[in-house]
Amino acid sequence: MSLLHSKNVRHKHVVIVDYDERWVESFQQESENLKKMLGAILIEAHHIGSTSVKGLAAKPVVDILLEVSSVVEIDNLQAAIKNSGYQYWGEYGITGRRYLTKGTERRTHHIHSYEAGNKEIDRHLAYRDYLRTHPTVAAEYESLKRRVASQCNHDIEKYCAGKDAFIKHHEQLALKYAATLKSKSSGE
Repeated sequence: MSLLHSKNVRHKHVVIVDYDERWVESFQQESENLKKMLGAILIEAHHIGSTSVKGLAAKPVVDILLEVSSVVEIDNLQAAIKNSGYQYWGEYGITGRRYLTKGTERRTHHIHSYEAGNKEIDRHLAYRDYLRTHPTVAAEYESLKRRVASQCNHDIEKYCAGKDAFIKHHEQLALKYAATLKSKSSGE
């Protein structure tokens, strides 16, 4: 079992549901809670993952990416994090990340925290924006997720492995697309 999905935080069910407008509200509400808890450490909160792509079916777990001034400061807030109803997992297999989850019986949020400037931020945002602006790719991704979820027997490892090649391929395209947009906007 990989570090990314150890049995300690294993999902009880891998279920894909139709897009739910309430995911946006859930992101906004949770962002406010995190802002209160983290204070000046928090630079910006981003809604990422499938729940951030309008119309895209997803597991009903809202992914949040936090740009922070210091991940070490998050380490120092472990007690407050736990007292606020989150589980603190540290790097959890990705160097430079601090990973939090919310919900025990039914996971509601995955929170990925990186220091501003970390390349993981660009990767997550590029993929999200690519899916938002490429509806055909988003539809392919949804179809893949539904198929893999129906075949994985609620095994999150199998589910993630079944999506891995698609995600890696499209992340590369997304990063190139983002770079092209950036160069166009800067007049190069």
